[in-house]
Amino acid sequence: MRKESLKFLEQLLDAPSPSGYEQPAQRIFREYVAPFCDELTTDVMGNVFASISGKGSSKGKELPRVMIVGHTDEIGLQIKYIDDKGFLYFAAVGGVDAHLTPGKRVAVHTEKGAIPGVIGKKPIHLMDNKDRETVVKLESQYIDIGASDKKEAQKLVRVGDAVTFESSFTRLQGDRVASRGFDDKAGCFVVAEVLRLVAASGKKLAVDLYGVSSVQEEIGLRGGTTSCYTINPDVGICVEVDFATDQPDVEKKHNGEVALGKGPILARGANINPHLFELLTTSAGKEKIAIQHTATPRATGTDANVMQISRGGVATALVKIPLRYMHTPVETLSLADLEDAARLIVATLGRIKSREEFIPQ
Repeated sequence: MRKESLKFLEQLLDAPSPSGYEQPAQRIFREYVAPFCDELTTDVMGNVFASISGKGSSKGKELPRVMIVGHTDEIGLQIKYIDDKGFLYFAAVGGVDAHLTPGKRVAVHTEKGAIPGVIGKKPIHLMDNKDRETVVKLESQYIDIGASDKKEAQKLVRVGDAVTFESSFTRLQGDRVASRGFDDKAGCFVVAEVLRLVAASGKKLAVDLYGVSSVQEEIGLRGGTTSCYTINPDVGICVEVDFATDQPDVEKKHNGEVALGKGPILARGANINPHLFELLTTSAGKEKIAIQHTATPRATGTDANVMQISRGGVATALVKIPLRYMHTPVETLSLADLEDAARLIVATLGRIKSREEFIPQ
């Protein structure tokens, strides 16, 4: 991977961005894409829009408007209560697994900056057999920041402060990397790289391109809904992560045969426009990009879902990155899959000619 791109990816992952608290990551996204786009804006929700104009009108008609989107928000925690001894009780932001949280290091993001903490756990020596087999509910877990009492804790932390898990970008073997937040900063990264590659080509596309880093996806596809309404695209490509099934404890019958390093995944199903799917598939073949497939018989739990049913309807597709250990602090993927996803989308953009071609015949 290009050195500058890898640095951007690491900075994006390191920036805290629980749903509703995304702007540290959005600032990094804006700074990176600014040189590659014609216009860069942020809306009241916090969605970031980067646009590249196409090569002009065709026979007096407007060019197709294409929106590519990845969401920048990650799962996390939020402080709800501070007890008399200075321990912080919290709630989940998004789908947090209560099995994983005890014993984790965290960062509490306060108005004066991040402060370290740990999620406490009763020692195993003091637990009876029943306790050892029971998952402690999130509402009963707590963060220890080392405060001696409530008064000291309140000088540092306010109710409503966001919390992220401590997790550094880690190189594994080959091109495999692990970090928190790949869901879906992997998608944001691909969106940014598509913008960079389009700008670097020096060629104008036959579409008006909008790259979006959306917010609040983990709590209900909220930023994807409002950003699609704003752009009003003809075509929408959502870049997300998906469950890899090449780890020992995941059943292939659930999500098909999906492996790291085997290329981006193209979804098929009711949420996907058939012509756009075929266009992506054809582009993969022409560019010799390996792809994988998954079946999604219903609406997907991604921004592609809300894009498709925005206004009068949008021709949507879902390009996904295989990911192991989703919603943990050690989400793992292949860097090559990220690069290939960006190349695939750029190649597909070059093959879009009109908005009418996506209307079923």
